[in-house]
Amino acid sequence: MDLHKLFQMQNTLDQRIQAEHHLEGVPLLNKKILSLQVELSELANETRCFKFWSTKQPSSKDVILEEYVDCLHFILSLGLEKNFQDTTLDVKDICYELSDQFLNLYIYIADFAVDSTIHNYLNIFNNFLSLGQTLGFSVENIENAYLYKNKINHERQDNGY
Repeated sequence: MDLHKLFQMQNTLDQRIQAEHHLEGVPLLNKKILSLQVELSELANETRCFKFWSTKQPSSKDVILEEYVDCLHFILSLGLEKNFQDTTLDVKDICYELSDQFLNLYIYIADFAVDSTIHNYLNIFNNFLSLGQTLGFSVENIENAYLYKNKINHERQDNGY
C-alpha cells in the first residue's frame, strides 16, 4: 500500500474541506475520532458479525469494502492531524473473532482519544489493516477502493454535500 500517496490524497481532501467550510484553525481532532467510531460502527453493521439473533447474511463484499475505506479516510486524517504520516506499519495476522476485532479497535480509538501518541495511532492503524485481512481484502482492494471513494468525496464537495 502506498501510504505516502494515500496521506497526500487525504491531505488534499482535508485541506479542501477545511477551506470550503471555513474550518482553518478549528480543532477537529475529537470530531475526527468520533467520525471514525461512527464509520467503524457502520462497517460492523454491514458485516452483521455481532447480530447473533439474526439469520440475515452480511452485505456484499463491495458494500463492506466501501464502509471499510470510509474508516480509512478518517484514520489517515487523524494521522495528518497529529503529523504521524511518516509511519511504518506492522500488520499481523490476528486470530480473533470478527466481533472481538471491532471491540479491540474501539478500545484503541478510545486510548488515542485520551492519549494521542504515535503508539496509540499505530495500534489503530495496524489493527484496522488486520481487520481488512480478516474481511478478505487485499492491499490492492483497499487502495483501489480508497482511490475511488476519495474521488467520490471530492465530487460530493463539488455538489455541496
